[in-house]
Amino acid sequence: MENQKIVALQNIFSSRLDTLSHLLEVAENHFADDLESLLQRRIAPDMFPFSTQIAFVCNQPRNFALWCKGQSANNLNPDVASLVEARGHISSTKELLASINVADSKLSELNRIDLGQGLYAELSGLSYINDFLMPNFYFHITTAYNILRMAGAPIGKRDFMIHLVPSLKHQSNG
Repeated sequence: MENQKIVALQNIFSSRLDTLSHLLEVAENHFADDLESLLQRRIAPDMFPFSTQIAFVCNQPRNFALWCKGQSANNLNPDVASLVEARGHISSTKELLASINVADSKLSELNRIDLGQGLYAELSGLSYINDFLMPNFYFHITTAYNILRMAGAPIGKRDFMIHLVPSLKHQSNG
């Protein structure tokens, strides 16, 4: 069973969920006295708060895993009440991702995405991932990062790109 592409997607989602966990750890340390307020912070009044961004980040790999297993999409409750609950969402999403065992041929299957208000899109598996899941995944993780930055968390691009740390090498002068 050829599944290199599926495994690569699992690794991308899982490592970026680790990034989200890292950001939550920084937030917890920096905002220890005001975590409830942090969960409700948002970039603009018409945008979802930090807590909901966490659920939305998890929904993308979660629904990828469910689709791979032949199950219907099942979004998490967007009302995340605590960082403990947020960590639980990340952990359960990573476990679900790790349980995928499907061939790359899944990527050629048609997938229907219900978008609400009677709207839906039918996309190949590859388009579902590249045109729907990944853009949403990165949008929400970037929004969560930006909310933390705006709130004053001591984070930078290195924190957002922490998945590259294992690839870092030190240039020697010799």
